[in-house]
Amino acid sequence: MKKQAVWKKTVISSLAVMMLAGGASSAFANGKHNDDGGKKGDDRGEKKEVKVNWKFKDEDDMKWAMEYIMRLASKGVFTGYEDGSFKPNQKISRIETLVSAVRLMGLRDQAESTAEMSTKLNFKDADLIKKKYPWAVGYVAVAVENDLFNENDFEVKPQENATRLWAATILVKALKLEDEAKALNNTQLDFKDAKNIPAGSVGYVALAIKKGIITGYNDNTFRPNQPVSRAELAALLDRTDSEIPDNDGQAITGKLKAAASNGQITITQSSGTDVTLALDPSVFIFREDKKAAVSALKAGDELLVRTYQNKVVFIEVTKAAVDQSTVFDVTGKINTITYNANGKLSTISISKQDGNQTTVTIYNVADNALIAGDRNNLVTGHDVRIQGKDGVIAGITIL
Repeated sequence: MKKQAVWKKTVISSLAVMMLAGGASSAFANGKHNDDGGKKGDDRGEKKEVKVNWKFKDEDDMKWAMEYIMRLASKGVFTGYEDGSFKPNQKISRIETLVSAVRLMGLRDQAESTAEMSTKLNFKDADLIKKKYPWAVGYVAVAVENDLFNENDFEVKPQENATRLWAATILVKALKLEDEAKALNNTQLDFKDAKNIPAGSVGYVALAIKKGIITGYNDNTFRPNQPVSRAELAALLDRTDSEIPDNDGQAITGKLKAAASNGQITITQSSGTDVTLALDPSVFIFREDKKAAVSALKAGDELLVRTYQNKVVFIEVTKAAVDQSTVFDVTGKINTITYNANGKLSTISISKQDGNQTTVTIYNVADNALIAGDRNNLVTGHDVRIQGKDGVIAGITIL
């Protein structure tokens, strides 16, 4: 049973990689398929480095799905397109989904073998597949061999959009949960449009919902025939996040010890151990349910940090630090200093010694803050006195 559970986790992870790897241009990186700037090439099984992108120029189009997309992107799940976009509203085709399903099952080598590629398909649209998607012939053959199609499917319909029902069914079949799904075929679904779900598919929908693979809508509909967009699929996969292992990165939780300095942050983990991590220039930050700048992070913030290739690419503030809401007058040593894009002081963190304990507190600096003393001494390790209110420095005296 443990072996089966591990296999299922691997399957879900692979699905995430293949189905969200920048759409067609990345999911078929070595194939002859070309989409929105993807490069054509011969599919000979060469392994190519995948460039991960988690900063997309069409972020404003994502809105509700932003956090889902960025969380998955931070794990290297998808790359975006070569033009720097994610295309969240773009629909996913059936052939893309099928190829992804076969690859996630670990059957890519078999699908691309000479024997499978030369298979004479029995579908009515076999000639269309051979002509327009010759690189996918082996994938379709392997999909048939692994029961990803229904017994009464006469066509592949490669160009059609993958619908919610079809995608949910493929996910369940790829996970080899068909028997469990069929056992639920007499489930009474509560959706208002349940009558639009074929009787033989009810179990697949029920199981997909039970496993957290997919959900209904707020109006109590399932919308089985609605095409699946990339953003929707990101949300779908994010709901299975606990099942997706981090192969190329890690998830770290703890409290922020000090403000970002020199492109790094230090986190105190629950074990009491401090870990210093380098920030990727495109690090994506969520604080108080909205996108935030690095300077918005405060000492004491509880964080969920995800790394990719040894750099922090995603930070979620799971619990914000309690802001100072009173007038303060503090003397201590400068720990870190940050500046904004205009070269003005942005934050200063002050370290104070209290017995054997050293505490570090981060303060924002007001644009009109007064600075007294030799500015050349406004450096790490120098003593200063800061005054202000509500965590914002109004005056700095360099001692």
